Amino acid sequence: MKTLTTAALLCLLLPAAVLRAQPASLAPSAAVTQADLAKLDQRVTAAQSSADNAWMLVSAALVLMMTGPGLALFYGGLVRQKNTLAIMMQSFALMALITVLWALVGYSLCFGEGTPIIGGFRHVLLRGVGVDPNPDYGGTIPQLTFMVYQLMFAVITPALITGATAERMKFSGTVVFMSLWFLCVYAPLAHMVWGHGGLLNATLGGRFPTLDFAGGTVVHITSGVSALVCALYLGKRKGYPKEPMPPHSLVLSFIGACLLWVGWFGFNAGSALASNGLATSAFVATHFAAAAATIGWIAAEWVTRGRPSALGAISGAVAGLVAITPASGFVTPMPALLIGLVAGVGCFLMVTFVKGLFGYDDALDAFGVHGAGGTIGALLTGVFATRSVQAVFHDAQGRALPVGWLDGNPGQIGYQLVGIAVAWGFALVGTIALLKITDLVVGVRASEEQETEGLDLTEHGEEAYNLEM
Repeated sequence: MKTLTTAALLCLLLPAAVLRAQPASLAPSAAVTQADLAKLDQRVTAAQSSADNAWMLVSAALVLMMTGPGLALFYGGLVRQKNTLAIMMQSFALMALITVLWALVGYSLCFGEGTPIIGGFRHVLLRGVGVDPNPDYGGTIPQLTFMVYQLMFAVITPALITGATAERMKFSGTVVFMSLWFLCVYAPLAHMVWGHGGLLNATLGGRFPTLDFAGGTVVHITSGVSALVCALYLGKRKGYPKEPMPPHSLVLSFIGACLLWVGWFGFNAGSALASNGLATSAFVATHFAAAAATIGWIAAEWVTRGRPSALGAISGAVAGLVAITPASGFVTPMPALLIGLVAGVGCFLMVTFVKGLFGYDDALDAFGVHGAGGTIGALLTGVFATRSVQAVFHDAQGRALPVGWLDGNPGQIGYQLVGIAVAWGFALVGTIALLKITDLVVGVRASEEQETEGLDLTEHGEEAYNLEM
């Protein structure tokens, strides 16, 4: 009887004991699962970082391609044959010169912590710039990648100015002036718009939050306005406008324009600093604006001159690419088409009627395309920017606020005008002062004899073409 009672108690108590023991036996399994999830999260983060870094390195190469060979070919075909190597050499030399200045002090002045006007010296000689990300400038890519990407913007910006000084500025004058201009004009504007705490920065504590996704003010307004000042300071080319000075090879310019169009995807879509949906949006906006501007320029030319031209088509494409630059990360595709169309027609009027009216010799229309196009784009960014593309502003609860005028923030137009005015003013005053300094040191204008013979031979002792039979 006692044996039966004991057996019955065991039958009743054993399942309960098993149930009580079960969570303890499962605990190690749960711990393993959490560890696996943590490892998976690390792998996903690493994959995202790798993808973003790969895209940014490709984008940096694309932007460098915009200067050489893109801009070098574009400008090289537009000048007369005797000045082909001279203008291409200026672009190539700036690729080297600005790179060295950037490594020494330029990056620090643009993106080091400093005042609202200029960065400090924290990153002089690239001190502290390594493979660890800087959360302010791309949290998923090495700061070294961000540094080299931004370098390519610094390279092409002064190179754009050479379009206004073409065929008459000494190479020594170009080297000295562009070095000073990079340090005294480009670096402060880049810090004001993109640097942490910059006066015009829209996302990192700027006093006047100006929307400039990829360089409408920093790159195009500053270079375009400076180009106009240079053209006025140097004076007209010998024989201009009485003697015809057509491009010597539109084929070269056509190839250069196509390279610029492709490279601009790195310029604008790369400014998302990640391989994400914002990069896609900027990519699409860039392409649409360039296409619409090409059609706008061709249409205006067809109406006013009776026929479209290849030069007009490639000029229109560049105008659209310029104008969409500040807006590319803030607007949807249809406004991008409109921005491009307005820029195409507007820049056509600038390089034909306005330039003819005032008579200045902007040799390759750097101001008419980049100065005017950048201004148009910066202003229209304030009209069409929308939080559906990028939520730039937030309230205290983290809710997205309207971005542009049509999005419900008409005050943004005022901030855009402030940014435009600062860029214009800084470029005007800085360029005049630096040209005078350069003129005193090495001189800026080639002699009449040098200009007549051509800068290829007189400045470099070479010719672009050797056509001996």
